[in-house]
Amino acid sequence: MRGHDGVLMVALGNYYEATRRVALETPALDGDISADVAVIGGGITGVSAALHLAERGFGVALLEAEHIGWGASGRNGGQVLPGFGASESKVKTLVGAERAKKLWDMSVEAVDLLHSQIQRFGIPCDPVIGYLHAAVKPRHVRELRESQEELAALGSPVGRILEGEALRARLASPKYLAALEDSVSGHIHPLNYTLGLAKAAQAAGAKLYSQTRVARVEPGKKIIVHTGRGKVSADFLLVSGGAYLGDLMRPIAGYIMPVGTYIIATEQRADVKDLIPGNEAVADLNFVLDYFRRSADDRLLFGGRVSYSTLPPPSLPAAMLARAQRVFPQLKDARVEYCWGGNVDITVNRAPHFGRLADNILFTHGFSGHGVALTGLAGKVAAEAIAGQAERFDVFASIPHARFPGGRAFRVPALLVATTYFRLRDLL
Repeated sequence: MRGHDGVLMVALGNYYEATRRVALETPALDGDISADVAVIGGGITGVSAALHLAERGFGVALLEAEHIGWGASGRNGGQVLPGFGASESKVKTLVGAERAKKLWDMSVEAVDLLHSQIQRFGIPCDPVIGYLHAAVKPRHVRELRESQEELAALGSPVGRILEGEALRARLASPKYLAALEDSVSGHIHPLNYTLGLAKAAQAAGAKLYSQTRVARVEPGKKIIVHTGRGKVSADFLLVSGGAYLGDLMRPIAGYIMPVGTYIIATEQRADVKDLIPGNEAVADLNFVLDYFRRSADDRLLFGGRVSYSTLPPPSLPAAMLARAQRVFPQLKDARVEYCWGGNVDITVNRAPHFGRLADNILFTHGFSGHGVALTGLAGKVAAEAIAGQAERFDVFASIPHARFPGGRAFRVPALLVATTYFRLRDLL
C-alpha cells in the first residue's frame, strides 16, 4: 500500500501553513558551537531523533535550511500507514522473510509511536484512524485480496473488502470497484504534528536552528558541520535532509531522486461529510495514484499528479480539481482555495534507505511517499544506534539499494521511460 508526502510551494498556498496551531520559535545559528550530535534536516525524522537523543541525555544541535517542517514533513498528504513504498513481497525478496517481518513490525510500531507521541505531548494535529485502499479496476480487486492474505500472514488486522452498496455507503464515488478496510492506518495534520514534536524536542533540551543552511560537512573523529554563519563540532551526525539534501553528501546523492507531487484543498463544504462518511483517508492502487481525505474543517484534500522535473505542471489547481471531480462528480461546483506540493525522495526499489557514511555519520532517506509514520520511528532508531543500540537501525540498513541509472544528466529521462510503462498499465 502506498501513501504520499511532498513539498515546494505552488500557487494559492499551503493549507497546513494556514491552519497551523503550534507556535515554535527557532533562531538561526550565529557562531560556533559544540554538541554530542548534529542533525541535518528539520522534518519529522530530524525532530524525532532530536527528541529521543535529548531524552537520553545527549546534547543535540539540529540545523534546518528553511524553517522547521518546511519540507515534506509539513506539506504531505497526512496519510498515516504502516509498511513501505515497496510491497511486502518486494521487501521479502530484498531481505528475506525473517527481516521482512521485523521491518513490517517496526512499521506498525511507527504508527503506534505517532499516536502515542500525539497523546503524550498533546499535539493538536487532528488524528483520525481509518483508511480505505481503493480498487479502480479488476486487477486492483485481485491485489486487495492478495493484501488481505499478506496481512493475515503478518499477523496484522485484516479488514473487509467492500463492494457494491457497502462500498457506496463508505465512499460516495462511482469510480471504484472495491475498497479494503484498514483499521491501523489513518490521517493527521502533518505540519502541526511536526511542530509539536519539535517543541517537545526543545523542551527536552535539544537546540533547534532554522534558516541555517549547511554548506559542507568535514568528517573525522570530531565532525565539523559548516554553515554560513557558524559551525557545529559534534561527535555524531545524522543526515535527514531527504529530497532537499541535494549534493551535500555526494556518496549518497545518487540513491534518491526528488519527485514532485501536489495537493489541493477545496472550500469548506457541508457535503464533504457525505463523500467519505466514516472520515477515512483514501488512496487508489494506481502507480500514479490519487489520494484524498476530509480535513478537520470540512474541506476535501485531494492529492496526485507527479513531476519528475520537480516543476509544477501548468494550470495545476484546475487540473487537480478536474481529477477530484472525476472521483466525486458531486464537486462539480467546487472551488480550489489552496494548492501546494513539493518533492518526495524516492529510491529505485521504493524501500527506505538507511546507512552509515562513517562510524559516526548516519543517514536516513528514501521514504518514497510513505514517510508520515515511518520517519518518526527512523528518528528513534537512529537515536538508538547513536546510543550504541544499532540492531534495529541495521535491519533497515540491510535493505540493498542501487543508484538511479544514467547519472545526474540522464536519470530523469531513464525514470520517465520506466514510469511511462506503469502509467500505460494503469490506463489499460
